[in-house]
Amino acid sequence: RAQKLLDGGQHEAARRYLELSMPRLGGEWKDLAEVRIGAAMFFAKEDSAAYERLRSLGVDSAQADAERLYYLARSAGRLDREAEAHEALDALAKRHPDSAWRQRALIAEGNRHLVANERGAYEPLYRACYESFLESDDSAYCHWKVVWVEYLDGRSRAGAALKAHLQNYPHSAKANAAMYFLGRIAESSEDWDAARAWYAAIADRFPNSYYAILARERLRAAHVAQAAESPDVRAFVNKLPRPSRPHFTGFDPVPATTKRILRARLLMEAGLDDEAERELRFGAETDGQPQIDAYELASIASQRGAPDKGIRYIKHYVAGYLNLPLDAAPVKFWQLAFPLPYRRPLELYSQQHSLDPYLTAALIRQESEFNSRAVSIPGALGLTQVMPATGRQISRRVGIARFRTALLFQPEVNLRIGTYYLRALLDGLQESPEAALASYNAGKSRVDAWLAWGTYREPAEFVESIPFSQTRDYVEVVLHNADIYRRLYGQPEAAIRAAAGTDLFSRADDF
Repeated sequence: RAQKLLDGGQHEAARRYLELSMPRLGGEWKDLAEVRIGAAMFFAKEDSAAYERLRSLGVDSAQADAERLYYLARSAGRLDREAEAHEALDALAKRHPDSAWRQRALIAEGNRHLVANERGAYEPLYRACYESFLESDDSAYCHWKVVWVEYLDGRSRAGAALKAHLQNYPHSAKANAAMYFLGRIAESSEDWDAARAWYAAIADRFPNSYYAILARERLRAAHVAQAAESPDVRAFVNKLPRPSRPHFTGFDPVPATTKRILRARLLMEAGLDDEAERELRFGAETDGQPQIDAYELASIASQRGAPDKGIRYIKHYVAGYLNLPLDAAPVKFWQLAFPLPYRRPLELYSQQHSLDPYLTAALIRQESEFNSRAVSIPGALGLTQVMPATGRQISRRVGIARFRTALLFQPEVNLRIGTYYLRALLDGLQESPEAALASYNAGKSRVDAWLAWGTYREPAEFVESIPFSQTRDYVEVVLHNADIYRRLYGQPEAAIRAAAGTDLFSRADDF
């Protein structure tokens, strides 16, 4: 119960509960309670009190001692007591070398130094993490951090390290990044055939990813376009498992799915909307054609003016859909996954501020999924998730009289303010969409610091160097969303349908 309170952010309540429970505890349970009182202090940011308690605490249980040392290292780190933090890490390595608490401590301390751009401090921590915990899910994360330093520094073994990452962690979230930077290394040595093979592999395996956008650009470069794919690179890539894709054969409904959709539509006609959705959700979970049920659910949501719900249905029931090429699904499926409501004001205000409307749409999809009533935990509102104070400040500049916070729930007002804000970020960051998006997510002062960390040879190096995983993922997602929007809506409808194939759901009208 105390741990649930801690997980829920109720640190003082957890601490009180543990203190009241102490007389009834003994042995390992008492040791763990003693440690978690210190953890409650740590989470409440009572760093000095947490440090002193944990430093002086003696426990007999190995599990409790490992946890104690973890929180001791974290508290010392927050207090900038570097020697004490490393002393706790050394104690973990000596007494509990295989404990998950040690791995957590290595990652936490590595991340603390990463945010401060202290390479000499974080590289050995991440190295110890993956060398000591090879089978852990977090090992790939640690290995990539070391590999990335080697690439940025231009070390001679960077290429071998990138290949090792692919071989040792073939399912790593950084597999496409490793392939891309292997392609860049190949280009730097004028091995055009190898470069072409790496970029072709990304475009094939990760068709809608951020690095696929970059790979397709590189494939159009003169030397790469004229090259033949290296058979050695192709053989290397072919040994790697492919990313998971949805397990379905297409969008032709079998008779059972056809009947279910018919039942759902009859329920809708009878005004039993909730029952219709429950019918389709059950089908998505049991019938073996979740892509078709999700399509129908998203269509219903779109007709109700709830595009955000449609997006979530596809994300939930068609896991891995982004690993599909666009021509593997009907165009309407993609348009439901990447809707474009409020198109007229979105394009109008994007044009007024010289923004790519597809970048604006991509940002909104990530921020609010086009829910005009969305409210974030920090209090950002509406389509583009504008904070009230920011909205009030910008409203004066765009001529909105008598600003009220509730105006941010109006799509046109929100778009007017959000596009102005995005344009201001681009103006202050040399028109870099990567830096502007990072600022939109994490704040401009942080981005200014990250840009000053080094001379990046291309935008992808800056993106990969963003120390906050959430911000880095945000930038990549918005940019690949924009690419999909551009391919879906930036060409005539007939061309889209020719590229994506016949809309198999046209027959649904005959059910």
